[in-house]
Amino acid sequence: MKLPQAAAPTSLPPSTNPADEAGQRIGGSSETSYAAKHTPSAASQGILNTDKLEEVKKLFTAHLENKGLRKTGERYAILEEIYARSGHFDVEQLYAGMKERGLQVSRATVYNTLDLLVEQGLVSKHQFGRNLAQYEKSYGYRQHDHVICTECHKVVEFCDPRIHGIQTMVGELLNFHILHHSLNLYGICGDCRAQAAARTSPA
Repeated sequence: MKLPQAAAPTSLPPSTNPADEAGQRIGGSSETSYAAKHTPSAASQGILNTDKLEEVKKLFTAHLENKGLRKTGERYAILEEIYARSGHFDVEQLYAGMKERGLQVSRATVYNTLDLLVEQGLVSKHQFGRNLAQYEKSYGYRQHDHVICTECHKVVEFCDPRIHGIQTMVGELLNFHILHHSLNLYGICGDCRAQAAARTSPA
């Protein structure tokens, strides 16, 4: 079942808010010969922030160099596809998006590249209480949390500065340097409640 794209992060009102495959090195041009020909899938066209993508590419390049891994065009094409997307996606959705463009990328490369990007903090990984892992781009994007419908599995993002305040306070109290947090709230969305009410209401 394909999950709906998550809504854009919602700030509460002020009143309630206090891979390793053969390839050439960049500069030679595994990146330009492969990734430059890549057009993001139809689901994600028109969203890509090219300036941010260049920053992310530089960070990814440094990470690959530090780990002694090849900088292949396939990996950069996957990175670009991710940063052209909005909301959350799973591995199969990302893989299908690449195939839609006729790109020969294996699932193994997709998994491997995602692991590298998560390791570096350029992509976030979520479980949302289900077996299927969900991912989203994270570099340069506002910290947010999630509300998940247990019926239709819709994911809605929200921002509340108070949560950051709690994180800071707990870190100071317990002498922890907090790196990040994950807050997921589960419930039944308004649409699902309305559908349930319609099914049970007398004719």
